[in-house]
Amino acid sequence: MDEVEQDTRGFKPLYIVAQVAGFVTVILTGIWMGHYRGGFAWSGDNQFNWHPLLMVMSLIYLYGNGILIYRSVLLPPFNQLDRNHRVQGILMYRVFRNERKKKLKWAHAIVMISAFFISVIGLKAVFDFHATKGIPDLYSLHSWMGLITVIMFLLQWVAGLVTFLFPGLASHLRSSFMPAHIFFGLFIFTMACATALLGITEKAIFSLKDDYKSKGAEATLLNWVGVLLIIFGVLVVYLAQNPRYKRLNRPEDEMLLTETLHE
Repeated sequence: MDEVEQDTRGFKPLYIVAQVAGFVTVILTGIWMGHYRGGFAWSGDNQFNWHPLLMVMSLIYLYGNGILIYRSVLLPPFNQLDRNHRVQGILMYRVFRNERKKKLKWAHAIVMISAFFISVIGLKAVFDFHATKGIPDLYSLHSWMGLITVIMFLLQWVAGLVTFLFPGLASHLRSSFMPAHIFFGLFIFTMACATALLGITEKAIFSLKDDYKSKGAEATLLNWVGVLLIIFGVLVVYLAQNPRYKRLNRPEDEMLLTETLHE
């Protein structure tokens, strides 16, 4: 498929930094819960530890990458012959934005619903832990924001599925809904990041208490989790909002709309 020339200068380094920050955030959260907080179990004192890891994995890292589906880069096999039939012999970046839109829509939907199901497991872990320990549910700002975020996430996914994929609405309705879909997608992601930062602070205060002030290894690690989470969140929003990096419409996009309307 021929690629449309587009000015994407600065995209690749920012995208790589975002991916590194997001991936390391997940890894450090796993180290925090696995090493410093006693490991993972589906019962007992360590059941809670699944909650931070799964929520960061789902509503931060997977959600952020789901947003970037239309912007993302991957490393394909070696490029073939150039126009002069000479083997280039170098690895070339190819952007998902040059894939067919229907594929991107399905990839976007699958990543997002996967994130939702993982987040539900994370919520179950904390609710079960609270029930076992006799801790009340939904009393903190973190818990309120978290539940609102997950509910909004599901509603956003259902609205996107019905509007853009199945059954799919008329093109003028899709165009009218798209700005709201983009806005609420980024708003929910921002809510998820803010909720995670509240949760990190809450857990640090509850678990470390006065030791948090000593700036020990665990305190430093969880602060880095927060810093990297912010870097990832800011870059995801910037890459998604920057008009230079927006996926350009292709002729097959209009064909897709026509096909959907005739189905």
